[in-house]
Amino acid sequence: MKNPRDIIKRPIITEQTSDFMANKKYVFEVDLRANKTEIKLAIQQIFKVKVTTVNTLRMPAKPKRYGKHSGYTSEWKKAYVQLSADSNELEFFESV
Repeated sequence: MKNPRDIIKRPIITEQTSDFMANKKYVFEVDLRANKTEIKLAIQQIFKVKVTTVNTLRMPAKPKRYGKHSGYTSEWKKAYVQLSADSNELEFFESV
């Protein structure tokens, strides 16, 4: 099994994801090759909570320009993680 900290890269904190936190739903950037089961197990091991659902989506690469040079941003994957009702909120997000 992969290291859980290699699967979960970073949390995504925006205004919209802050509203999700009231319903115990959190958003993370995850490894492109990770599947829903691996993400669920990684969150459960790192934060010691129970996960009910995981929804994932791939964010496509976008074209960017810098002067006369053009290229693309990296493609990445994000996961919406719903915790169970009896789970504690994640300590990582309490200061937000």
